[in-house]
Amino acid sequence: MRVTLLGTGDTTGTPTVGCDCDTCEAARARGVERTRFSVHVENERTDESLLIDFSPDFRYQFLREDVALPDAAVVTHIHFDHLDGLGNVFRVIDELAVYAADETDPKTGKSVAETVESDYHYLDPVTVHSTTPLEPVRICGLDVTFVPVTHPPLLCYGLAIEDPETGAKLSLSGDTSYDVSEASRAVLADPDLLLADAIVPAHLCEFHPIGGRHENAEGVPRTFGTKHMTREGALELAAELNADRTRLVHLAHYYPAEEAFEEPLAIDGEQYDL
Repeated sequence: MRVTLLGTGDTTGTPTVGCDCDTCEAARARGVERTRFSVHVENERTDESLLIDFSPDFRYQFLREDVALPDAAVVTHIHFDHLDGLGNVFRVIDELAVYAADETDPKTGKSVAETVESDYHYLDPVTVHSTTPLEPVRICGLDVTFVPVTHPPLLCYGLAIEDPETGAKLSLSGDTSYDVSEASRAVLADPDLLLADAIVPAHLCEFHPIGGRHENAEGVPRTFGTKHMTREGALELAAELNADRTRLVHLAHYYPAEEAFEEPLAIDGEQYDL
C-alpha cells in the first residue's frame, strides 16, 4: 500500500492566499506547501488507486505528484475543503465509484452519500455508494471502514484502510475533536501509519473564542474549540491507538513559524510504503 499525502493543510492551506505571516513566508522560502486535505492510496497488488477526499486543489495535486487518477474514492464529510474538488473529475475520469456514509445527518437531513449524489448529480461518471459506518467494505482490493468521529455540527468520519493480504493498515482520524468514541478507537487502533488532524498547537487555544476542550491531566487542551484536535491532542490519540508512525495533517498556517515545520507535522508530497 503506497500512501501519498496530496494535501496536508486546513481550509485555507499554507501559504494562505494574500497572507504574509511568518509561517506563510517561511513556507514560500522553503518551497513547501500544505494544500487542502487529500490522500492517495495505491494498491500495488491490484494496480488500483483510492482517493480519500476531493480537495479543491485536486487538479494541481495530481499534476504535481504525478500519481494515477483514482479508480474509486471516499468522502469523509461535506465541508468544501474535502468535497468541492469532485467537480474536477468532469471530462477527466470516465467512471468513478464514490463511497460515503449512509447515516442521516440531523443538521442537513441527508447522509453524506445523499449530499454527494444530489450536489454532483450532473457528473455522469460518478456512482455514489452508500456505506454503513463500522462495517468494512472492499474497495480497490482494500478493506475500508468508515469510523464515526466528532466534528460538529456535521457528521464526519475517520477511516481504517487495511490490506487483507499483507495486513498493512492506514488509519485517518478525519476532521475531529479529541472526543473519539471507544468503538471508533478500536477500529482505528494499531495502524502502521496514522494521519491525525492537528490544526494548531494547544497554546493557541487562548485565541479561540471558546478556548480549548478535553484538557489532559496537565491542563493542556486536546481540542481546539470543538471541531479539531490540537497537536498535543493528536499525539496523545496516536499513543493511545498504538500507531507505529504518525503524521499530523489538516494543519493551519497559525502554527508559529518556528514550530510549523517540526516533526511530525506533514507537508504535501510525503509518500509512505506500508
